[in-house]
Amino acid sequence: MTGNLVAVSPHLDDAAFSAGGTLAAYVRDGGRVTIVTCFTGNVADPQGFALACQIDKGLSADLDYMALRRAEDERACAAIGATPVHLPFLEAPHRGYESAPALFGDLLPADDMADRLAPELASATEGATLILGPFGIGDHVDHHIVREALTRVVGPERLLLWEDWPYLDRADRLPVDPARTVDLDAELIERRIAMCAAYESQLGFQFGGRLAMIERLGAIGRERFHKAL
Repeated sequence: MTGNLVAVSPHLDDAAFSAGGTLAAYVRDGGRVTIVTCFTGNVADPQGFALACQIDKGLSADLDYMALRRAEDERACAAIGATPVHLPFLEAPHRGYESAPALFGDLLPADDMADRLAPELASATEGATLILGPFGIGDHVDHHIVREALTRVVGPERLLLWEDWPYLDRADRLPVDPARTVDLDAELIERRIAMCAAYESQLGFQFGGRLAMIERLGAIGRERFHKAL
């Protein structure tokens, strides 16, 4: 696995949780890996559900949450030798999705984010040998928007979609017949865990803590990818 790989992550952790072992394998084999995260923009004074998404992780209301998360992402990328790119678009709670069910519901009629994101991703993925992005397991609206934007600007011969973690553990319907399966040896599992551990603010909420993350991801020896239909 060599060449220039671009992983397009909706949020600051999705690529690591879903495809960290594969990204580490590309770097180990001499390839270049860039992780482009779409929704990393700041809101100076978050309110309502957007603020709740911060404080429910045990963080204070006056903390610059996205600055913290961007710093975590930089450490995660450094753990495997990848390059981070942070796009300034806002996460769904800042775009009118005002509850947890709304995050996993229908796209709001006024949400034109796929239109705005597509040209940025066309530029970010230009010249890449392989592009990875979210399949959309779990139906998070931001994941579906990123998938939609990617399929508009990247040909199917270069695009593979990862199985979204940790939503995969909770899904009642799963994709079948992957286009590619990457088997992870002990070193790659260790590197994936090191990468994921950098997202300290998310581990309790997503996995139940650092040790639970290590136990769960340590038991997974492969990552699967699918063609966009």
